[in-house]
Amino acid sequence: MLLNSTHSDSNHQDGVYYLADEAAMLDFSNSFASFLQTGLVITLVGNLGAGKTTLVRGILHGLGYQGIVKSPTYNLVEIYKFSRLYLYHFDFYRFNDCLEWEEAGFREYFNSTSICFVEWPEKIGNLLPNADLQFSIEILETGRNIAIQTGTDAGKQCLEYWRNQKKT
Repeated sequence: MLLNSTHSDSNHQDGVYYLADEAAMLDFSNSFASFLQTGLVITLVGNLGAGKTTLVRGILHGLGYQGIVKSPTYNLVEIYKFSRLYLYHFDFYRFNDCLEWEEAGFREYFNSTSICFVEWPEKIGNLLPNADLQFSIEILETGRNIAIQTGTDAGKQCLEYWRNQKKT
């Protein structure tokens, strides 16, 4: 279930992928990097310690970022700039009220020239733009399951390109 359910009738679940360890999570997320396009909103859903930041780290490394990727829990947002691309990694775990989103001024970050990753999107309610992609991470006894859902045509296109690449 995509958390911004106002558009839930158009959501599509691609499937569930099992990842045995952190290395598998990094490889999995790294494979998405070249298929991301500006303007995407990607939500990350899962319990504390599920691997949301690890997933973003793999994507950033796939884009060529060599620096440290840390959780934005305390800063609320980590900003990464690649030539003309801005990638924003948000974590709204500490929000107690969805109006904190408005007060923080984050709305302007969600635009056609950036990619936004959002941890704990349910803390924003319906103020968050509709997610193009949602990664739901489930902690297992060993490893993780990741379910991918699409919420927009742009998300479907990105996922389709990724699935076609996996077949080759």
